[in-house]
Amino acid sequence: MVMERIISLYGKLFGSELVEIRRRELGTTKEIPSIALSCHSADPQGPVTIRTTQFITNRLLNRRQFIVTIFHPTRANISRSELGEKLAGLYKTEAARVSVFGLKTKFGGGVSTGFGLIYDDEESQKKFEPKHRLVRSGLADKVVKASRKLRKERKNRSKKVRGKAKTKAAEPAKKK
Repeated sequence: MVMERIISLYGKLFGSELVEIRRRELGTTKEIPSIALSCHSADPQGPVTIRTTQFITNRLLNRRQFIVTIFHPTRANISRSELGEKLAGLYKTEAARVSVFGLKTKFGGGVSTGFGLIYDDEESQKKFEPKHRLVRSGLADKVVKASRKLRKERKNRSKKVRGKAKTKAAEPAKKK
């Protein structure tokens, strides 16, 4: 009786394949009732419930900020862009003004929590939002710079010489 409960519990948590494996390991031949795995089957277009808590209107930073909890029982997760569109529809604003970050999926899946910001206008968003999040949302261009290793090599080459030669040594090595 206890083994059947353990096997059915494994089935509920991990799917019917694991039930088959556990049944073989334990050597039981009893038929275990089929378990409805509707909440664990992968459906990329499945239902999603969004709940916001600790909603604050921050007048100093011209934004609304909140903790967002997403219930997605049939999906692995929800994309940030899709979540932004749904929040924009919920709060009647543009999707570009919504910034969602820090999403963490709880162990076992099905529930994710994160932080959301809705800016009043683009100007305040550019002023207060960190650069990396502006790049993600497409409001700023990514700064293109040489790799860390290359920058360190240039710095160390320029340390070996003095005077005007420093700038020449700091330039990238010429290809032959």
